[in-house]
Amino acid sequence: MAIVKEKKDVVIVGAGWVGAIMAKELTDAGLNVVILERGPDRDTQTDFAYPRVIDELEGSVHRKYLQSLAQETVTIRHNLNTVAVPKRRMGSFKPGTGVGGAGSHWSGVHFRALPEDFNLRSTMEQRYGKKIMPEGMSIQDFPITYEELEPHFSHFEYVCGTSGKAGVLNGKVVEGGNPFEGSRSREYPLGPNPDYLGGEMFYKAAREMGYHPFPIPASNTSASYVNPYGCQMGPCNFCGFCSDYGCLNYSKASPNINIFPVLRGRKNFEMRTLAQVLKVNLTADGKMATGVNYLDAGGQECEQPADIVILGAFSLYNVHLMLVSKIGPAYDPVTKTGTVGKNYSYQNLNRVSLFFDKNVHANQFMGIGGGGTTFDDLNGNRNDPTKSGFVGGGVIWARQPGGGPVRGIATAPGVPNWGSDWKKGAKDAMRHSFYYEVQGSCMAYDDAYLDLDPNYKDAFGRPLLRMTFDWHDNEIAASAYLVDKAQEMCKVLNPLATKGDAKKPGTHYNINQYQSTHTVGGAIMGANPKTSALNKYLQSWDVPNVFAPGANAFPQNNGYNPTGMVGALAYWCAKAIREQYIKNPGPLVQA
Repeated sequence: MAIVKEKKDVVIVGAGWVGAIMAKELTDAGLNVVILERGPDRDTQTDFAYPRVIDELEGSVHRKYLQSLAQETVTIRHNLNTVAVPKRRMGSFKPGTGVGGAGSHWSGVHFRALPEDFNLRSTMEQRYGKKIMPEGMSIQDFPITYEELEPHFSHFEYVCGTSGKAGVLNGKVVEGGNPFEGSRSREYPLGPNPDYLGGEMFYKAAREMGYHPFPIPASNTSASYVNPYGCQMGPCNFCGFCSDYGCLNYSKASPNINIFPVLRGRKNFEMRTLAQVLKVNLTADGKMATGVNYLDAGGQECEQPADIVILGAFSLYNVHLMLVSKIGPAYDPVTKTGTVGKNYSYQNLNRVSLFFDKNVHANQFMGIGGGGTTFDDLNGNRNDPTKSGFVGGGVIWARQPGGGPVRGIATAPGVPNWGSDWKKGAKDAMRHSFYYEVQGSCMAYDDAYLDLDPNYKDAFGRPLLRMTFDWHDNEIAASAYLVDKAQEMCKVLNPLATKGDAKKPGTHYNINQYQSTHTVGGAIMGANPKTSALNKYLQSWDVPNVFAPGANAFPQNNGYNPTGMVGALAYWCAKAIREQYIKNPGPLVQA
């Protein structure tokens, strides 16, 4: 029998960005809040200190800061006619574990969504007609606008100490930034980071092609900074250990550095680590949540009663909790009914490597996770699908997050994968090459979804989450088009050789290959309870005291990294709870 804990106003699942933001906002409102985090406690001084944290073998190979796939994973299949098998190695996407979650080991890239990303389907239909959408594409509009979310985009940037340059400030285009972005109410809190050689060369090539390059917004601080909560950050020293690692220098924004120092001393806040949440408990009629059940560090099952349940886990596991807890109807791809699990999508990522002679000195050991250069000339409304052959958009960017021998060394075309010739090729490439990434949007489809696997269970006896996903013709066309544009631009730089990895017709999704952590959808927000799991305030249509802000809410994925959007949605959701739900508990949008 479960041990029943003292009731709280709010229980939050997960101590990543969403959990930290929601806890800060709701304790500000006077509510008693507890976070249940499945992993250990983590903090900079104890867990990310130099030299311990800069261990490539531990961080990038043994995956110390990522979840245990032996306990909880997903199964994967490409279509409805095959049997899914469990993912047993950490490849595609990297769910975190421990306090900070994936917000500890992320790179720091901090974009806002474009205004047109919020009404993608209606924009496509109005501009090109309904026939522009391939059969089975299930993209939807967000139920909110860029303008509604702009104050929360801005606040999250200031919490993170984001370094960048505004391109449109209060409706006016500003030199040096992105001329295609949504209008900002204020400048970034810090100026851009210094560029590396590949970024400087990217500027030259992009401008010669007629593009409009600008600094990538990076939550890696370019100077000392104190955020609105009084949390201090130091300037980035380009150590090259951002992605896969916690920041040793208090320079990369994370929940550990930017929010939890304020929360930890509050009397109305509690953090319980090594607490694996098993399910959300519902009333007998299934219409309200009463709290959650979890396993504590000793393996004892506990019940945490609460008036409000916030799902702040990695997006896949928010969907899993909703499915195992029967919060909303599960999606059926045959009848196209149900909402929980639908519109799963990923990110379309490729790379172009450039190799130069020994007159070009590229120090790959130096790096900054979020810094670099990009342009939006092929993204959002600049992409005409009648000419490019795909719906969506994407960016090409120069970014050098840091390299090292354990993480791998790219070699020029024709170099073998082993032997003395490989050694020579690796030596030639290490100091005289760099790469540009091509990141495209990923549309949602009727046959790309998440559900409960009928054959496999996790270590806690629950069905594993099953992912049905494969690349569609639209995303393969996007990959080929954007990589071609990148290689065309690279010719300006006169490299000795280039190597691209564009997807080819018939390419299947490979879950064992890392592509990005940008996995979205499955419990999406929308204006209609028949086609979305959450309303505009990230509240469950079916169980109104359950909220699930996170990347799971995206109806499809745009060309950008999702973290900036995730943070803004969390602040948007918290505002609705504070200003509306607490005063009058119940549905905030009438179905």
